[in-house]
Amino acid sequence: MRHRLYYLLPDLSAARATMNDLLLARIECRHIRFLTGGQPLPPDLPGASLMQRTDVVRGAEMGMAMGAVLGLLAGGSLLYYFDIDGAGIKAAFMVAAALAGMLFGAWASSMQGASLPNSRLAAFDDELQKGSILLMVDVPSGRVDELETLLAQRHAEMHFRGEEAHIPTFP
Repeated sequence: MRHRLYYLLPDLSAARATMNDLLLARIECRHIRFLTGGQPLPPDLPGASLMQRTDVVRGAEMGMAMGAVLGLLAGGSLLYYFDIDGAGIKAAFMVAAALAGMLFGAWASSMQGASLPNSRLAAFDDELQKGSILLMVDVPSGRVDELETLLAQRHAEMHFRGEEAHIPTFP
């Protein structure tokens, strides 16, 4: 598992210097992302992906839960109206209805979530609108302390803004 570390940087030169230090510390470029308040990033700095900028993941999670519940309710009501014999057939129908509802809910809610900004990043909105740059770096669990110490020693201008655990190892 990985941990996502959040840092606020004052400008592009600090972002480039931090990126170089992270690369020298053997953090792969695909685990380093930057986000601004609307200003375009230069091509040498990797921007945040759609999954990081929007609520796609949260929408899919909520949609899966609600879709499964609604699928079970719809499946149960259909079984009530159509008299089907056999417990195995009824169970299979309920499982299929729950899975279909879950898949549809995940799809529909993730499409809606793609149009919303990431709710986890709402705490950074004020600083981003003022021109700061948000650094999101996903580091292995065992290297969190090492990298926090390294970045604190080399970059006094940046501000540590939190840590999020349980980031999947592969994107």
